[in-house]
Amino acid sequence: MSNQEIQDEEKEVLMSIYEGDDCFRSLNDTTYQYRVGDDGHFQSFLLEVSWSPEYPDELPTISLEAFYNKHIAKATKEHVVAQVTAEAEQWLGSAMTYTLFEFAKENATDLMKEQSEVVVVEQGGPEIEDVTNHTPVGKKKVKKEQLTKAQKRRMADRIDHKGERPRGWDWVDVIKLNKTGGGEV
Repeated sequence: MSNQEIQDEEKEVLMSIYEGDDCFRSLNDTTYQYRVGDDGHFQSFLLEVSWSPEYPDELPTISLEAFYNKHIAKATKEHVVAQVTAEAEQWLGSAMTYTLFEFAKENATDLMKEQSEVVVVEQGGPEIEDVTNHTPVGKKKVKKEQLTKAQKRRMADRIDHKGERPRGWDWVDVIKLNKTGGGEV
């Protein structure tokens, strides 16, 4: 089989395995991403695997440079890429994308053990460290439900001046039930 035939077959297999999985994404015919860990957790990361035209006889490009991984320290990224690349070298010559994603899922805690809750923001200048707090900075604005005039009028007719329903609003009228044959009283 040629490399292109192997790639087409692996693409079909990946699409069938990860169908409906929110963690998996196909960017194009040769680039696939898989999110490892819970979304928003400090140890979650997005692993990207890109195939060259010579794949699987040549190692795929393994990357953690997606924007989703901005919270991960550079040393941790290098460690994860090195470990996944070492796993890929064992599978050289065969389809390995699924194996690499499963390796990352199974070893996520070991791969991210160096990652802390401290976020290092890399800019052109010096490094700035921010400690992530899981408390909201400001209150979320709760959008009030918009009612039409008719809905407001009906609501006002149902409740009294205290905002309560009148006494007996859910009582059953015994006389009406008796006339309609609702039962013997």
